[in-house]
Amino acid sequence: MASVALRLVFSKNRAVWTPRLAMVRAMSGSEQAPPPPPTFETLRVTQLTDAVTHVELNRPAKRNAMNKAFWREMVECFSQISEDPECRAVVVSGAGKTFTAGIDLMDMASIFMQSEEGDTARAAWKLRRTIQLYQDTFTVIEKCPKPVVVAVHGACVGAGVDLISACDIRLCSQDAWFQIKEVDIGLAADVGTLQRLPKAIGSRSLVNDLALTARKMWSDEAKSCGLISRVFADHEALMAGALAIAEEIAARSPVAVQGTKVNLLYSRDHSVQESLDYIATWNMSMLQTEDIIKSAQASLEKKSPKQVPFSKL
Repeated sequence: MASVALRLVFSKNRAVWTPRLAMVRAMSGSEQAPPPPPTFETLRVTQLTDAVTHVELNRPAKRNAMNKAFWREMVECFSQISEDPECRAVVVSGAGKTFTAGIDLMDMASIFMQSEEGDTARAAWKLRRTIQLYQDTFTVIEKCPKPVVVAVHGACVGAGVDLISACDIRLCSQDAWFQIKEVDIGLAADVGTLQRLPKAIGSRSLVNDLALTARKMWSDEAKSCGLISRVFADHEALMAGALAIAEEIAARSPVAVQGTKVNLLYSRDHSVQESLDYIATWNMSMLQTEDIIKSAQASLEKKSPKQVPFSKL
């Protein structure tokens, strides 16, 4: 059943999504305008449904290793998704046999080489700016107001853990495994894992274990510790499950969904009282949305949220 559903979904995919397509259509006044050619080298971005965008790491021959282009393109991609009124949820996955092998060490070697800058302080400032740019690659996922569902199969190594830590819902197949690999290549993880993972799984001892030993964590342990919320039998079932969750999210009011994500993230980093004050201020305007009336009416009429025509946001 899962394979049939997945084939039906992917057979209906729109053409590869490209930057500013929604803006181009709005300016042209035509919904029939053909999309421009793809512009991403390391990502394949498609529409699984009208409201669900699929971002696929697309370097399967390199096990989706993250080269220099990837770090730039993820920022461009999610910045555009954030502004796309058509999109209400995102699915992230990897092409080929594995999710990602992490950093492409061959391509990124120059980042780790000693700077030619003569002064140590100036070299350090330059490297700090570079690190912060790479941090933005995954922070942009977290800041994207559209919920992001990540589907992991096979290996998720090094920077792959940084990536999934910034996503809202994490799923995997039974063959998935996770590894904080950075200590094995002589550095401390610096683009999100050490900051987000302790808050994602709630056990500092386990995070310390994984980060200091670089051991593999398999899907069953990832599920039991809370890193992963659901485990699927295989890649096909995983993708069908990810799409189903994304569709459920996309069927709800975008005002409610995006407001919920913003406030969940705020509450993670603030006290209970600060978070209560924040949601009170947030909802003093958001409670005036027409979506509440529409949702209440649909509930009274025993309709599914998928039957409610919410406006774009």
